[in-house]
Amino acid sequence: ENDAGDYTCVCGDKQSTASLAVHALPVLFKEELKNEEVLEGASVSLRCELTKAAPVQWKIGSKVLKASGKYQMRQPGTTAELVIHDLEVKDA
Repeated sequence: ENDAGDYTCVCGDKQSTASLAVHALPVLFKEELKNEEVLEGASVSLRCELTKAAPVQWKIGSKVLKASGKYQMRQPGTTAELVIHDLEVKDA
């Protein structure tokens, strides 16, 4: 529920009204991604944490990644996680 709006305090036939505006906080990285070194054929999990839940997009270079057998994306709450399966040298 949105808390912004006009609030009124009423006492008998007198009243006082005020407007409340609520501004969204920006989403920031609470925990950044960490560099990883893994062996070919293994799986790796890349994870970062945000200051609040928000949609994220995973990319390699400029290419947007889509969920598949190779790429698995999860976002429980404020943690965003990308699991890459069956790593190949070309994935580096």
